[in-house]
Amino acid sequence: MSRLVIISNRVTIPEKSATAPAGGLAVALQAALEERGGIWMGWSGKSSGAKEPAELHLIERGNITYALTDLTKTDVEEYYHGFANRVLWPICHYRLDLAEYARKEMAGYFRVNRFFAHRLAPLLKPDDIIWVHDYHLIPLAAELRRMGIKNRIGFFLHIPWPPADVLFAMPVHEEIMRGLTHYDLVGFQTVHDLSNFRGCLEREGFGSAVSDTVFSANGAEFRGNFYSIGIETAAFAEFARKSASGVLVKKARQSLEGRDLIIGVDRLDYSKGITQRIDAYESFITRNPEQHGKVTYLQITPKSRSEVPEYEQMQRTVAEQAGRVNGALGAVDWVPIRYINKSIGRPILAGLYRLAKIGLVTPLRDGMNLVAKEFVAAQDPEDPGVLVLSRFAGAAQELKGALLVNPYDIEGTGHAIARGLTMGREERIQRWRGMMDHLLEHDVTRWCDDFLKDLTAA
Repeated sequence: MSRLVIISNRVTIPEKSATAPAGGLAVALQAALEERGGIWMGWSGKSSGAKEPAELHLIERGNITYALTDLTKTDVEEYYHGFANRVLWPICHYRLDLAEYARKEMAGYFRVNRFFAHRLAPLLKPDDIIWVHDYHLIPLAAELRRMGIKNRIGFFLHIPWPPADVLFAMPVHEEIMRGLTHYDLVGFQTVHDLSNFRGCLEREGFGSAVSDTVFSANGAEFRGNFYSIGIETAAFAEFARKSASGVLVKKARQSLEGRDLIIGVDRLDYSKGITQRIDAYESFITRNPEQHGKVTYLQITPKSRSEVPEYEQMQRTVAEQAGRVNGALGAVDWVPIRYINKSIGRPILAGLYRLAKIGLVTPLRDGMNLVAKEFVAAQDPEDPGVLVLSRFAGAAQELKGALLVNPYDIEGTGHAIARGLTMGREERIQRWRGMMDHLLEHDVTRWCDDFLKDLTAA
């Protein structure tokens, strides 16, 4: 069996002393690496004032080699904070108004990808299978091909892929598109993302579609398909069941004093629709005065990319908005919104998901959104909560039992909250059962296996 080589922007090294399991993606990729043996390479997360990036730092864990490298401060600023997160991220989330293109940052993005390729190449064996992850590393295959690397190389995009009219507003869209054509297999989260990619490929002649999943470019064929990422469903369900009786979750339950819990969990990002969600909750409370003092909305939003001005501004905006709603609608014995601006451990989150009557997952645009899947997996089969889900999340194409909403429709989302809180147990169980059965069948291990099977055959 060929070795597996994974390259991602950041590398997850399992800690032997960890008290909580890693996320499903890390678990699946580590399991695949353990089965095949291989390398997981990426940025260490550290930066220095050096003029040149550091040498690889190799860590052996069983038959897995973790290969980490520091980057220079200039590289981090241009590659990560700059082009990746101020150009590619907003454009892939349809936010042209937030994309700030600069040639210097574009050059840094391609320079770091070239650096990754040069550090990786000496570690490769001829039959290794290479799997590259996410938008930070789109040009990596092209750089490896220029060096004469002929291994099978696959790429998976964890975020949305936009239609041609959005992507082509980016000055270097041609380089990005041509970069993807050097992979043997390009994977997307949904069939809509795959369709958008096909449109981008054909619109300006970067390539052509031979079939629904086979494309031609550069005088050769490559494959594209969609692979909707899952979670470790059965394990997370058991984890949530046990966590519900934990000390902190019990304290949270007691603090609710019998009120229904609505929960939202999101990284602080403009794509998550947090401000629209707070507006929707305010609309729900305003239009349903009988719910005053009977429901609590808990929004957990860890800080994200604070070095990027748009995120710093959003942090202030969300905090001010939550404060305004609490000031306008709250009472001496009731705070409508509990807003937490820090990370919460996975054991506590799992228990809180199970405690909640409503999971409020309303991004403006999302590749998949695993919070939605975790909420479903965490529910009590005898008395499950209701998932209110944005139709613009990739998960909406799978979780048919959710109440789908348009996050821009503030009143409509508010109505969905009201409907979820009053939904009968029989309907809740029926909706949950269908989603849970799907998640059990399409878990993260199947996602990983399906992609690697197609890459091996490429």
